[in-house]
Amino acid sequence: MNIKNIVFTLIIVAFISVLIMKQEDSKVDTTQNKPTIALSTFSLYDIAKHIVGDTAEPFMILPFGVDAHSYEPNPSQVVKIYKSALVVYSGAGLEPWIDGFEFKNKAIDMSLHVELKELQGDDHHHEHTHDSSIDPHYWLDFSNMIKATKIITKELVALFPKNKTLYETNKDKYIKMLENLDKDYAKQLSTCRANTIVLNHNAFSYVASRYGFKVESLSGLSPDAQPSAKSMVELIEHVKEYKIKTIFFESFVSDKAIKSIAKEAKVKVDVLQPLGNITADEARQNLSYEDIMRINLLKLSKALECH
Repeated sequence: MNIKNIVFTLIIVAFISVLIMKQEDSKVDTTQNKPTIALSTFSLYDIAKHIVGDTAEPFMILPFGVDAHSYEPNPSQVVKIYKSALVVYSGAGLEPWIDGFEFKNKAIDMSLHVELKELQGDDHHHEHTHDSSIDPHYWLDFSNMIKATKIITKELVALFPKNKTLYETNKDKYIKMLENLDKDYAKQLSTCRANTIVLNHNAFSYVASRYGFKVESLSGLSPDAQPSAKSMVELIEHVKEYKIKTIFFESFVSDKAIKSIAKEAKVKVDVLQPLGNITADEARQNLSYEDIMRINLLKLSKALECH
């Protein structure tokens, strides 16, 4: 090959390389230029993720693997939240950092648009981080998730009206999924030998209320509360008396007390996922709200000895 041909070949290679780099830069710019939607908990994030497709960038304020009850956003996240086209937070006292936060654009307190449960009995005495009379785990009620899906879709259509058809179509699919989950829970939990689950932090009262079983817990709604020796003894006696075979702890909560009770009562221990956030491992598996709620259903059905 002569010198001219070598030079020509190098020019062609360089030209092609520049084109490829420009295309990659264009892809990056497209992603970076997408409007961001900030959502404070995994359940709200899962809704937005399924509604927007690739028209916007939903991001969860909580990093994966972090407990929702005590999280405070760092400065870079504060900036990202501030710049977001829409912020949707859970409300009902779940995010103390919201107080005094100034939003640049539209912000939605989702707890104002759903049906909330009052705390029952001793839960009032254990509660420290939430509104003193409200159970904030409303996303575990599928009817509330349907309400939240409609609200988020409505706000997205108002922001990006050209995407209305896509958003409405995705909304209908997501709501259908939630309705199917509700039917499966109702069917599978309708004929059970047991009527109580035992766990350390009562995040499942919405599920229990909707499908007709009871929850016995060590620490009410506060996952950080230290159970007393008396409450542990009472729970051990309850487990033995009602021949409960499996007791639960939740993701992001210490399993020490519940494992101690399980050892004393000679029963199994398992984990339930209350979906305020998901673990880093669950994120790597790309698990959705539906995936995790179906896993919860299998565990609840087994613990309640349903047929």
